[in-house]
Amino acid sequence: MEENKLRSGFTTGTCAAAAAKAAAVMLLTGGELEHMKLMTPKGTEAHLPLFHVVKSREMVSCAVKKDAGDDPDVTNQALIFASVEYGKEQEEGGTKKYYSWYGEETGGSPLFLTSGEGIGLVTKPGLSCPVGMPAINPVPRSMIFQGVEEARRDAGYEGPLNICIWIPEGRKLAEKTFNPKLGIEGGLSVLGTTGIVKPMSEEALTATIGLELHMKAVAGIKQVILTPGNYGEAFIKESLGLSMESGVTCSNFIGNALEMAAKEGFDRILFVGHIGKLIKVAGGVFNTHSKYGDRRMEILWDITSSLLKQSGQEDEELKHNILTANTMDEGVRMLKEYGILEPVMDEAVNRIQKFTSHWAGGIHVEVVTFSTVYGILGKSREAETFIRLFTGETEHTDMDKQEDET
Repeated sequence: MEENKLRSGFTTGTCAAAAAKAAAVMLLTGGELEHMKLMTPKGTEAHLPLFHVVKSREMVSCAVKKDAGDDPDVTNQALIFASVEYGKEQEEGGTKKYYSWYGEETGGSPLFLTSGEGIGLVTKPGLSCPVGMPAINPVPRSMIFQGVEEARRDAGYEGPLNICIWIPEGRKLAEKTFNPKLGIEGGLSVLGTTGIVKPMSEEALTATIGLELHMKAVAGIKQVILTPGNYGEAFIKESLGLSMESGVTCSNFIGNALEMAAKEGFDRILFVGHIGKLIKVAGGVFNTHSKYGDRRMEILWDITSSLLKQSGQEDEELKHNILTANTMDEGVRMLKEYGILEPVMDEAVNRIQKFTSHWAGGIHVEVVTFSTVYGILGKSREAETFIRLFTGETEHTDMDKQEDET
């Protein structure tokens, strides 16, 4: 089994942070580096070779080659460049847009981060980066700033530094992504939440999910939590107070995971996920990977429209706004302002429960969906009872009795 294990890689954010830290170290110390070590948010140390080092008295640049492991990432083997130069306070209104960071202490000289060729600029609201700014997401930004700050602190330098990230192939590679549709123009996004890229081979992933479910079933476990990914895992731990020891991460293979759970004989499933993923399930999407299409806003409007029609209402402006919204959080905000968020989410949860129960062969499935901005958006009728089951507050025998009575 170990021989067939897929190899993980490092995110674009990790590569950018390693290149930026290496450039800062070489600028501030005058030294030569061939590799750079960096700790990822996941707690894994990245030890990455450097390419194309260019040095001068005022600036150093270098590159890290993206290694996505066995994941079929479009950025795999792309060169991620970073430069660091001695800087000064940036003035508002300039042609370059900078993120600034003042470190742990107040009153220190800032670090400034911008982008060059191949990094996209955000043109629509609702993403993790403000409109008009480089598409360098919050976690990678933090990693870049912290790496350069560590280099600055170790060198005893207190002045400002300018950091620039660029990907020469980024504009071309971005055409193979959803960036143009999302409103990110001119290149790629610098992404990553854990710093690690987990392999996404469909056959290997479904086999891993099946193995995890099988091991729990063999151990005599009769109930399981399913969630698509990192957002769900964090929410389950932090907001629901549950342990992922009772859970299995199913990635985009939601329908497959539910079918496998049925074969393993589970009798209860708590399905928890971000609305951006689960809204697809409400439309009957078996595998939610974007390569099979992105119908999130169409499904959200279908649910909203059905409720409006029931009350004899129509709203073309709301329809247009939802169908052209950039993210689910943006769509949720519109529904909240319109005053119909709760019934729309209730109906979404009902549809999610209908499809998941069908794929699970009639296993009792309860659903919780949430947004990182708005928190819990919807729960199915007995979801709270399932949550107490996983915390130990409700015994199986009590639930069996309640279900027999109903």
